[in-house]
Amino acid sequence: MANRQGRMKAIIGKYISEIVQREIKDPHLGMISINEVIVNDDYSLAKVYVTFFNAKYPLQALEQLKKHEGFVRSFLSKKMNVYKVPVIRFVYDESFDRAQRIEEALRKEEAELQALKK
Repeated sequence: MANRQGRMKAIIGKYISEIVQREIKDPHLGMISINEVIVNDDYSLAKVYVTFFNAKYPLQALEQLKKHEGFVRSFLSKKMNVYKVPVIRFVYDESFDRAQRIEEALRKEEAELQALKK
C-alpha cells in the first residue's frame, strides 16, 4: 500500500509541475518549484508544497496560485488514469526561506570570525 501511495505522490508531483510550468499563464507567479506532495490515505486530497523563486511576496503568489487549483485539477484529471482525481491544495513551503536565513547567518558569523582573526 505504501508503494502505491509513493507512486501516486510522484505522479501527481510530476504532472502538477508540468501543468504549473506550461499551462498556467500568470505573470504574477514567476518560477515555481514543487517540493513535496502529500496524499491522504483515500487519495481524495493532495497537499502540494511549493516554493516561489524570485518572488518579493511569496504569500501573495500563493494566493494567486490557489486561484488555479481547479484548473490544475482539471488538467490533472486529463493526464492521470484514475477513477477519482484528488482535490489539490497548494501550501507554501518555508524550508527554502529558512535555509537561506541560516546560510546568511552562517556567512555573517564567518565574516565576523575572519574579522576577529585579523
